[in-house]
Amino acid sequence: MTSHSLAPNGLGEKKHKVTVIGSGNWGSTISKIIAENTREYPDIFDEDVQMWVYEEEVTVPESSPHYTPELGEKPQKLTTLINKYHENVKYLPGIALPKNVIANPSAADAADGSTILIFNLPHQFIGNVCKQLQGHILPYARGISCIKGVNVSDKGVSLFSEWIGDSLGIYCGALSGANIAPEIAAEKWSETTIAYDPPPLDHSRVPSPQSGSPTASSADLTVTPVNGATFHHIDSRGRKSKTKLTPVPAEYPPLDHETFKTLFHRPYFHVRMVSDVAGVSLSGALKNIVALAAGFVDGKGWGDNAKAAIMRVGLLEMVKFGKEFFGETVHTGTFTEESAGVADLITSCSGGRNFRCAKKAVEQGVSVEDVEQMDLNGQKLQGTSTAREVNAFLKTKGKEEDYPLFTAVLGILDGKYKVDDIPELVARADS
Repeated sequence: MTSHSLAPNGLGEKKHKVTVIGSGNWGSTISKIIAENTREYPDIFDEDVQMWVYEEEVTVPESSPHYTPELGEKPQKLTTLINKYHENVKYLPGIALPKNVIANPSAADAADGSTILIFNLPHQFIGNVCKQLQGHILPYARGISCIKGVNVSDKGVSLFSEWIGDSLGIYCGALSGANIAPEIAAEKWSETTIAYDPPPLDHSRVPSPQSGSPTASSADLTVTPVNGATFHHIDSRGRKSKTKLTPVPAEYPPLDHETFKTLFHRPYFHVRMVSDVAGVSLSGALKNIVALAAGFVDGKGWGDNAKAAIMRVGLLEMVKFGKEFFGETVHTGTFTEESAGVADLITSCSGGRNFRCAKKAVEQGVSVEDVEQMDLNGQKLQGTSTAREVNAFLKTKGKEEDYPLFTAVLGILDGKYKVDDIPELVARADS
């Protein structure tokens, strides 16, 4: 990959400082990727990457090469261990982090002076962390949310990226794809999708004609057309955004598709850029419902044909949901052509947690909730909660019958339907 064509090359130009908010296995993996690229492209980025770490006391296991007999099982601060050994010994053991990843227990300090904020933490912590950041970030910072899914309630559907953006007064895009953190950290090849629709007021905006496909290249950035001369940014529903943005100063390299691809793309982690933040976000949530259905039929031993049928019907319902409720900005191609859509769906329906738990529940004749309690150490499946939330939302809209697979999954979870009912139920979509 070549350096950005608009990279600064004169004295006085400013570089982008990058902070990753979150340090679990995915946050640490993203920090590794980004730090490799900030080191490779020093004309665009500050080399050091701050990584906010929720501080905790950690015991280094004897199996770790960093175990020392003199400390034994004495707990040590996780930030200290990361900065000393350049490894997240708790959440990403065995993977060397670049030395320019700096673990920081203070979110506000980590984000200080950063123009690019990468959010990678459980969605339930978004509100609290954003409160810590308020008043401590640059007003013209821009974000990327690596938090999969959306928030669904009876009242509507909201994107985590817009939660973050509205809370901090910044624009935030989204990253999602068929991305299993340990595999990527081990540099096994994969790809992802980054959705970023550059705000019109940023000097970096490079508008291109839109097409029906979100396919990105240097010739097609697929950004939303500038809204006349007002330069208001448009939200995921095609409305003027309620967040008043501050433009990125012209002294910085452009924050456009090319810059973000430069920041994230590695030989083992390929990036495709789109503008469809809603489509990327919805894909990461809805595919979990489909994965439960795939697990149900696989648990019945119906084979790959049945599982493929589930994925086909599920993909159609994902597209329908996106177009029906976010039709002003969603592209069908985000679901059918991108890693965030069809690729992540295939991965989730082949071996993801939702698939595995649903399959085991059917095989053992127990509920999915029983499998959760047995196998997940108190964690909850995203598919079960998303199925309930999405169906409650559809019920308020009188749209349950338009989404027979989504409805069937909830019915099976609640004992209203049996897995054997799925073929008849999904046939309604073709009637």
